[in-house]
Amino acid sequence: MRLSRAEYKEIAKWTEHLRPIRQCMKMLKERFPNHSQSTLLSIFSLEYQKRTKRTISRHHAPDVIESYYQRYLSEAKAHPTAPVLLELANEVDLSPALMARIILDRFLQDLEGGMSSKTVLNSMLKEPSSIPDQSLANNVYQCTINDCCYGPLVDCIKHAIGQEHEVLLCDKLNERNLSFLDENQLRAMGYDKTPDIILEVPIAVEGHIVHWIESKASFGDDHSHRTYLNEQFWSYWNRFGPGLVIYWYGFIGELDCQRDRGILLKDCFPTDIVTLCHTTQLTDCHTSQKKDKE
Repeated sequence: MRLSRAEYKEIAKWTEHLRPIRQCMKMLKERFPNHSQSTLLSIFSLEYQKRTKRTISRHHAPDVIESYYQRYLSEAKAHPTAPVLLELANEVDLSPALMARIILDRFLQDLEGGMSSKTVLNSMLKEPSSIPDQSLANNVYQCTINDCCYGPLVDCIKHAIGQEHEVLLCDKLNERNLSFLDENQLRAMGYDKTPDIILEVPIAVEGHIVHWIESKASFGDDHSHRTYLNEQFWSYWNRFGPGLVIYWYGFIGELDCQRDRGILLKDCFPTDIVTLCHTTQLTDCHTSQKKDKE
């Protein structure tokens, strides 16, 4: 789905006061019913991450952490079955998963008598049942399953979706009988930084030559696309020539402005593909018709 920058800003503006919990995604879908849930979630996630980067430092101030922790202890004691951490995260506009990390880290400092082990912390966040305090374990679990932007569950989902779309891309290429090397094959050949697909025989898409394809299971906004250009796409262009980027959940239409320089954007697998074989057949057909006329 291609959105104009104005359309994107309208959605982004509407997300400013939403919290990163799944109930808010229903509100977003109701407000913008013509856009897919996946596109809206991707846009919200991008905008919320920007918001978090601007404000996260104030949540990590030692006095703030201590106030959060003491409040958690007090309210968890008074309301043992209530989702105390989730409610606290929503109140202070912090990701529930990030709030859970802060509180669990503070709990482990008391338990271990000093700085907590990052390995232990991450392990307990992934498996809350291993937390020795049952009340805290329940609260961390509630934060994890309700957060749609951060946390181990979201990380797993994002990884799975990314893999799913890479498989989808390979399936589409195989359907067209296009010969290619995937990322794993390229790394085995010694490449350290590669696109998802290198075509062994280039194709043309909408009149533009394509040597490689990159799959992005996300929405392409100004910030993320600029970052990808600088850190990935131009590097691929330098090594392998012009290529195609598929943002499966859409992108801002105005960003598709590098076609003449060798980077094409699409929001789905292209249907207008011209292969070398196809070009050769057309040439042979034209030559045959010319000879017949002679």
